[in-house]
Order: sequence, then C-alpha cells, then structure tokens
Amino acid sequence: MAGANSPKPQKPIPPKPAANTPRKPLQVMHISKKKEEPTTNLKPNEIQEENLNVLEQPKHDYVSPENRRTIDKQSSSEDNRNVINGINEEIENISMEDLLSQEQKLSEGIPPNKFDNQLENMTGFAERIVDDFDFDEDEFLAALDQNEPIGNTGEKAKGKVIEVESDGVYVDIGGKAPGFMPKKECGLGVITNIKELFPKGLEVEVLVTREQNADGMVTISLRALALRKSWEKVQALEKESKVVQVKVNGFNRGGVTCDLEGLRGFIPRSQLEQGEKHDSLVGKTIGTAFLEVNPDTRKLVLSEKKAATVKRFSELEIGQLIEGIVLAIKPYGYFIDLGGVSGLLHHSAVTNGSIRSLTEVFKKGDQVKALITDLDPRRGRISLNTALLEGPPGEIIKEKEKVMAEAKERSKKAIEIIKTNKESSNK
Repeated sequence: MAGANSPKPQKPIPPKPAANTPRKPLQVMHISKKKEEPTTNLKPNEIQEENLNVLEQPKHDYVSPENRRTIDKQSSSEDNRNVINGINEEIENISMEDLLSQEQKLSEGIPPNKFDNQLENMTGFAERIVDDFDFDEDEFLAALDQNEPIGNTGEKAKGKVIEVESDGVYVDIGGKAPGFMPKKECGLGVITNIKELFPKGLEVEVLVTREQNADGMVTISLRALALRKSWEKVQALEKESKVVQVKVNGFNRGGVTCDLEGLRGFIPRSQLEQGEKHDSLVGKTIGTAFLEVNPDTRKLVLSEKKAATVKRFSELEIGQLIEGIVLAIKPYGYFIDLGGVSGLLHHSAVTNGSIRSLTEVFKKGDQVKALITDLDPRRGRISLNTALLEGPPGEIIKEKEKVMAEAKERSKKAIEIIKTNKESSNK
C-alpha cells in the first residue's frame, strides 16, 4: 500500500529572524498557589499552548512616574537587604578589633575593612556633626531661661508692687505675668487699709504658695513668709534653751493661749505656777520655756514651770561645786535637790573605792557637796561627782565629814581634771 510506505509529513520550520530584528523580552507570569486548583476542560497540549501564548504576550514599554518611583524604592530596599545579608554573614567571623569605631581605627592607623565600607554604603550619607545644625549653646540656654517658670511652691521671691486692688496686690516678680497676693495673705493679723500698706513701687519679699496657672500667674504670700521666719526663730530659741516672755491673751479649760513671734502658743494648766486660777493670767506677761515646737503640725507648747528650771540651769556650769540635799536613793545612785532642779549622783561617781551599798556613804536628807560634770538643759539632766574630791580611793567612805569640809579646796584641783576630760571627749 502506497499510504503505508509514504514518508511522514514534516513540520514546517519557521524562518529565522533577521539579525536586525529586535528580540522581544521574555515575559514571566507569577502564578500563586491556591488551596483548591481550578478545574479546566482543556487538554494537556492545549494548556501548554495557552501558557506559551501568555509568555509571549508583548510588554508595555511605558511606565508612569508614580510606578517608576515605587519600583526604584523596591529596588533600593532589595539592595539594602542584600547588603545587610552580606554584613550578617561577616559578623559571624569578626573579632573585637572589627568592632572598633572607624575613627578609632584611623587614629591607630588601621585601614577601614569591608564591613565599615558596607555600613557607609548602606546608610547612604556621612554622619553629621553638631556644627552642621548651626547649634548655639548660649542661645539654647537663654531660651530655656526665658521659658522657665518663675517661682516654684515654697520658694522665696522679690519684686515690686505694680497694682493694688480691693481683694489683693499684684507684684512683679520677673515672670510672664505678675504674682497675685490675696488680701488675707498680705501680712500677720487683720489688714485694714491695704492701699496704704502697699504703695506702688514698694519692694517686697514673698513666698510662692501656688505655681503659675495657664496665664503664667503665681499666687504669693507675705504672711506665709513671715510665719516661716517666725518658726525658724522659735526653733533657734528652743535649741538654745532660752526663756521667753509671752503675753497671755486667752484661756480655756485646758490652759491659756499666748502670742510669740506672731505664732499662737499654748500653756497647759499643769505647766502653770497658778494652774487653779489660770483665767486670772489673761493680759499678764510670764516667762516660759519650750515643751514642743513643731512647724509641720503648727504646734507650739510652752511651760511656765520649766522656765524656772531653765533659769536655774543658766546659773550652773560644768566644774562648779554645788551643795544639795539627798531626795531619794535608787539602785543606780542618789537624786540630789539643788534648789528647783535635781541632779543625779551615779553610784560609779560616788567614790574611787568599792562600796557594798549606797547607804554606806549618804542617807536620805544628808547634805552633799558635789562637782557638776555634765549639763543637759533640754532634757533637764545634771550629772554630779564626789569621787573627784577624794584623796586616796575610798576616802569618802571612811572620812566623809573631812572630804565635805575640804570640798572647796579640793575642787580646785578637780576642776582641771574635769576640763581635761571634757576637751579629750570633744576631740
């Protein structure tokens, strides 16, 4: 059969493109994988031909400026990622020397390595210095001072009166707005004629009681500053154990009230010499000492009885020979009445010898001459000593009358010993 021996038909060979014919760029289509593959009725050969047709679709040459910028950014980001990936690979093998800054390397004569060059290329710009920003430190500090709030709560401020109203005074203290001082804060006591007390231009020192509001105005007080100064003065008087004279201006069931440096003080009935008729003291001036001074709680408690003790303490000094009567005998020593105050003659300061009982030396009601070795007016304590009057140790036990009779002469030598001991303890 002729048909069986005839040759198979050959596929036509497409003509070769001319050398000058431009070649079309290869087109790639990205096909994302989906959860469910779409069904198709195409045969495998037809699918292959369709894919080839898609790959051979012509590419549009025009790209809009907006798309071009997007492409450039993506390309730049891709380049940076490549650089970072390369740096990460080198980091695994770098040493401490590679971690030195580029400036330190140059100062030590070490050339920059590839790692440094890649970092510089990745950033795309040189590190800027302070001068590049036209930075002026003086102008910066001046700007801070200009915008700093004037007057914090509790701070003192000085200024001049610029305006007086019926409800208060305006004072220029150097802020964006003047400070306002309410009428009740213009001083201690009742203010009757505020315009006469605060003429324009008067220089005053005040205390800031409230920081500036939204308008930049602060609240100030002359009264608060006066009270602060009064408390400071009273605290100094208490520290020095001073006796102060106060005028009684009222009374209640518990005691009497008084005024001291503009502060309200209280004297309990138990601390008055005439506690039973304390109402009769109104209008009188009496001497008092301090029992409690507390600015935080505004507590000022005084005592007329303690004033007598403080006055007696002012008449005593260390090294002084004093005479008193034994009031009581305790296991740790004798309490000696010194005329308004009592001192303690400790058992260790009675004699340089050894005694079995304190009654071997003095008994209650005995008259004693002793030296003052320590004074504490705040706690009302007086320390006494008779052992310094002895010659040989234990002399006061055997010849007490002799030691007491010669106490004045013996005290002269003992005073030098007390002063020496005092100086050595202060060093």
